[in-house]
Amino acid sequence: MNLCSLPPALQPGDLLRVIAPSGAMREVEAFEKGVEIWRSRGYQVKVDDNVSDRYGYLAGTDENRRRQLQEAWHDPECKGILCARGGYGSARLLEDWTWQARDKEAPIPNPQSPIPTPKWLIGFSDVTGLLWSLGKEGIAGVHGPLLTTIAAEPEWSKQRLFDLVEGRSVEPLKGTGWGGGQVSGILLPANLTVATHFLNTPIQPELDGVILALEDVTEVPYRIDRLLTQWRLSGAFKKVRGIALGRFSRCEAPPNIPSLTIEEVLRDRLSLLNIPIVSDLPFGHDGCNAALPIGILGLLDADKGLLSLCS
Repeated sequence: MNLCSLPPALQPGDLLRVIAPSGAMREVEAFEKGVEIWRSRGYQVKVDDNVSDRYGYLAGTDENRRRQLQEAWHDPECKGILCARGGYGSARLLEDWTWQARDKEAPIPNPQSPIPTPKWLIGFSDVTGLLWSLGKEGIAGVHGPLLTTIAAEPEWSKQRLFDLVEGRSVEPLKGTGWGGGQVSGILLPANLTVATHFLNTPIQPELDGVILALEDVTEVPYRIDRLLTQWRLSGAFKKVRGIALGRFSRCEAPPNIPSLTIEEVLRDRLSLLNIPIVSDLPFGHDGCNAALPIGILGLLDADKGLLSLCS
């Protein structure tokens, strides 16, 4: 994967547009609090009229969700895109998708047409696919709190997100080092389950030289084992330089069912890769979700248990 360029730094007064690319809205109060947090920072926040639509488990039809993304991405006044929530569904938008400017009279966009001025895309979990797809175009996004989750973040985590998108440096994240020294590489955060389904598809970035930052939720240990084994069997780990592990929340086996713990599975499947690994980093579901950029050079110190961004 090549290094990505950061979009222009945000500043209060900028217009941000809200889209719902994935699952149907359920956490209305949390969503409204999230919108207010961004507005309280001085941003103009435009909520698409269809963010509360439902089509089964999706936040509306593919056509309407894709339209939200297209309009936000091609809006010259918009400086950033805030994703409402995760769930499932953004992958469906990426079929026949392009980030290039579209000719309204041409059914198929010209692949040589320019990409609009880059803007921030912020979200995590199911938003992984959109972030990876944009990263393949050389544009950095932020794996960070959604509008339905940001209100629950501690103040330092909110400030970290604002510092990232407003052009300020951020502190290293501290976890548990597994040993193996330091390594630098291109940071590639993802939800493990979502990312696994993108392996060997056009959405998957090149993994050569990356530091994977992985998290997951509600996947029992054998399922995490199955996901990581698929990465091993596919050869996807072979060129990865290091792995940063966030929170694997609600990933315990049911009571009275024989199982390895989630920690044992991670050690079993990853330790023999012989690359630097840091676990217990403060990002993911059900707790502090420290913002991480995609496509920016990072430094992983598996002796001290640190994940840093390189300036």
